[in-house]
Amino acid sequence: MLLGTWNLENLYRPGGPFGPKDKAAYESKLAALAVVITALDPALLGVQEVGEPEALRDLAGMLDGDWHTVLSEHPDGRGIRVGFLSRTRPRVLADTNAFPAALRAVQEDDSGAGVSAAGRGFLAVETETDAGALRVAVAHLKSKLLSYPGNRFFPRDEGERARYGAYALYRRAAEATTLRALADVLLDGDGRERDVAVLGDLNDEVQAATTQILLGPPGSEIGTAGYDRPDKGDAARLWDVAPLIPAEQRYSRVNSGRRELIDHILVSRRLVRRVTQAGTGVPGDGALRLPSVGVDPAERRGAAGSDHAPVWIRVGQQDRT
Repeated sequence: MLLGTWNLENLYRPGGPFGPKDKAAYESKLAALAVVITALDPALLGVQEVGEPEALRDLAGMLDGDWHTVLSEHPDGRGIRVGFLSRTRPRVLADTNAFPAALRAVQEDDSGAGVSAAGRGFLAVETETDAGALRVAVAHLKSKLLSYPGNRFFPRDEGERARYGAYALYRRAAEATTLRALADVLLDGDGRERDVAVLGDLNDEVQAATTQILLGPPGSEIGTAGYDRPDKGDAARLWDVAPLIPAEQRYSRVNSGRRELIDHILVSRRLVRRVTQAGTGVPGDGALRLPSVGVDPAERRGAAGSDHAPVWIRVGQQDRT
C-alpha cells in the first residue's frame, strides 16, 4: 500500500483570481498532476491547496479506476483547503480548525488582534486496508512565505519583516499544537495497536520546533538508539519517516534555490514498523525536477504541475521486526 501527501499548488478552475487564466492552462495543470498520481498509484493521498471541490473532482476524473474525494469544510481566505483522494470510500472522523481549549489566541498582525483557529482546517478520515483500519489526518500549516497588510509580499522595512515572521511562527506553532491534539484523539492511547498517520504540508523542516511538537514523547526517533527499545511512550508517539527517504531525495520544495523538506508523513508505532520504503517524487524516477520558488506565490499562477514533490511511504502487512 502506498500512502502519500502532496501540495497541489493552487488547484482552481480557470477564471478566478488565483487559478489558471484559461481552460488550456487548467487542462495542462490537471494533466501534469494526473501523470504523477498515476505513477504513484496511492491507496490514499492527502492533498493541500485545493481551491475548489470541483477542481479536485476534475482531477479524480482523469485517473483510472474509481476514486473518492473528501475535503475539509474550513478553507482559508483564498479558499484553499486540505483533503484526500482515496481508492476506498473514507469515513470522516474530524474536520476542525479550532485551537484546543487551553491554548490562548495568538497575535497575527500589527493590530494586536488574536486568532484562536487555524488558517485551514485539519481533516481526519478512517479507511479500510488489508491490514485493518487506518486513521489519517491531513494538514497545511501556516506558510513561511510572509504576507503583509494590503496584500503585499514585501515588507516596508526589516522591523516589519521580523514582526510578521514572528506572527507566522506563533500561528504555525499553535496550529502544530492543534494538529497534535487531533493526533492524540486518533491514537486514543493505543499507537502500538492502531494504524495512525499524520501528514501534509507542515511548512517547516524535520528539526524545526513546530514539526517536533508533533512527535509526542521524546526518546525515540528513526535512527536513534531509542528507536529499537520499546517503552510506554510508544502508545502516544509519532515517527517522522524523513530519515527513511534517500538522502538525495530528502526535499519536497526548492525555496530561493535551497532544498527543503517541508512536507511530512508521521506514523504510529504499529505503522512505522511496517514501512518498507519512503521517498519523494515518483518512485524510481531519479532526481526531482522542481522549480525554485520566491517570496511571491502569484508568480506561479497557472503553472502546470506543482512546486512541491509528493512525499510517500510503502506499507506492508507484516512488522519488519
